[in-house]
Amino acid sequence: MASSAPVADKSTLLAVVQLLRKYNLKGTEELLKKEANLTDVPLTTDPAQAESDVSSVLSAYKSEGDPEVYEEAYTELKKFVEGSLDIYKHELGMILYPVLVHMYLELVYNGHTEKAVTLMKKFGPEQDCYYQDDLKRLSQVTKKDHMNGNELTDTFKSNQFIIRMSRDTLSLLKRHLQEKRAAVLLNIVQEHLYFDMYEGVARNKQQIDATAGAVTGEATRQDNKAKVYYGIPKGPDFQSLAAPVEDEEEAEGDSPDKKAMIKKKKAKRDPLFSKKTKSDPNAPPPERIPVPELKDNDKMEKIKALRESSKRVNLGPETLPSICFYTLLNSSHTVTCAEVTEDSSMLAVGFSESMVKIWSLLPQRLRCMKSAEELQDIDREADDVLVRMMDGTRGDTCKSLYGHAGPVYHMSFSPDRTLLLTCSEDSTVRLWSLQVWTCLVVYKGHMFPVWDVKFSPQGYYFATSSHDKTARLWATDHYQPLRIFAGHFSDVDCIQFHPNSNYVATGSSDRTVCLWDVVSGNHVRVMTGHKSPIYELAFSNDGRFLASAGADSRILVWDLAHGHLVAELCSHTQSIHALSFSRCGNILASAALDCTLKLWDFNKLIEETNNEDVNVSHNPDVRTGDGYLLRSFATKSSPILNLHFTRRNLLMAVGMYDFA
Repeated sequence: MASSAPVADKSTLLAVVQLLRKYNLKGTEELLKKEANLTDVPLTTDPAQAESDVSSVLSAYKSEGDPEVYEEAYTELKKFVEGSLDIYKHELGMILYPVLVHMYLELVYNGHTEKAVTLMKKFGPEQDCYYQDDLKRLSQVTKKDHMNGNELTDTFKSNQFIIRMSRDTLSLLKRHLQEKRAAVLLNIVQEHLYFDMYEGVARNKQQIDATAGAVTGEATRQDNKAKVYYGIPKGPDFQSLAAPVEDEEEAEGDSPDKKAMIKKKKAKRDPLFSKKTKSDPNAPPPERIPVPELKDNDKMEKIKALRESSKRVNLGPETLPSICFYTLLNSSHTVTCAEVTEDSSMLAVGFSESMVKIWSLLPQRLRCMKSAEELQDIDREADDVLVRMMDGTRGDTCKSLYGHAGPVYHMSFSPDRTLLLTCSEDSTVRLWSLQVWTCLVVYKGHMFPVWDVKFSPQGYYFATSSHDKTARLWATDHYQPLRIFAGHFSDVDCIQFHPNSNYVATGSSDRTVCLWDVVSGNHVRVMTGHKSPIYELAFSNDGRFLASAGADSRILVWDLAHGHLVAELCSHTQSIHALSFSRCGNILASAALDCTLKLWDFNKLIEETNNEDVNVSHNPDVRTGDGYLLRSFATKSSPILNLHFTRRNLLMAVGMYDFA
């Protein structure tokens, strides 16, 4: 009867039979042969061969108990990588870091602390500079108990490290591992590494470094295959509301012919609304997410914004923006964040003493609501009831809001400027009324400090990010979150709505940028390339590009169509905390703790990107250099917290004077 054991299992069983023969356990040998249908076991006369078969099978278990094997296996792997052809060397080198990490953790787990420390000291400093911080944190883990609840070790233990590799490089690596039969290496490669194979030429060191650096390796190509509706939907038609009030009054007492003539004149006089906007083929269907209908007051506000934007200056290398800088004095250790309204009428500043202050940036003061007695006399059915509710006789230049029980980390104004969201270390988000100047709702859902909060461009929805590794989508009229975006391996430090409100982008301390679909709650883009936590995100006006920046002092620009990194802008020397696109979309402004503000030629970058053929299999060459830097402005000693372009393209910046 033929043996039914698979080939790999059969060789294992034969090796066990050899071991039983070695120790003269004949009864057990016969039972095993009978149960496993091993009828034709050859009698090995060469004891060395028998010993080899047995040791190759048992080495997988022996490796856990023999700490000497690890250093030897790593040295062998390193020699193989360094001795490979230059075309494959850099891709093969990507496995050295995750293998070292898992060897270290395995040694610590099995109680071989001394060997683990020796291994880390010998090979740790050789790893890429962007992994050194993680290795330093890992070297603090010297006992099995230290691994319990450690964020970094938990991430490595429960997730595979993703390595993108060409078919040729991967087959070369597999051949080496099979020849060496190093069980320690094989176990780590099979259990803890995931190879995302692609067809084509192996990548060079520059291409690898561009997208390396995340805690769990690179994003797989599958992560970025979903369709993204990055276009902007066609806006509502304001033609009917756009008529100037004077013309309407003038036309009331006139004949029908004269009315028609005035209408014709109006159409000529106001080309802003007569232009037909083309529908964007990449835009989401208008009904994809439910949004409350615009009130007449909101429509009039949008018309006002359109009129104002029609007077703006188009920026470029020859026409740079003027900059208005607000310096906060005597506040260098207390100010945590700043925010300006969309219409540039108010400035909000958050403090570490859990307070928020709001200033009017216009000659008009911040108005309060009338008293209860005065409100009783107001006609509630009037169209301008909200205006009538406000007391125009008195007002303040500054208002203070109290309620949080910890530092305020971020704020966001609603598009209509009647509401303000704030988030804090106390793990809550508060919604404030800017009419009665009091807290309306406290949203409790996060279990740890909330780092960022943003209103949707259409209002109603808002998103938060937290130390609990999640981001959440909320609606102002719901106490509980509508969606929880889970998938990051560390703090979610910043969040930003896409201009069409259908997506939310998050930046994390795990050094990845994710794009989430608010409808499904799933991530549709995962982008790696940052070497440190990410603190700021900004979408381009057309919704196709995303700029991200953080503690690594670099700005990375991503193409959301494919999830590719298209540019790396390096000039700052410290953490970047502010990014803003001009209203015309031609200029990207950035500001950092190095007390500088820089203007980049985004239009030039996009034109060059659009002229290039995209290779969808892996990331194209990344544009770098100072060729895109238009101008750099330095403050005397004021780190910059916030940047904001007005509707007419004046750049506003907010910083705090650091006397130290």
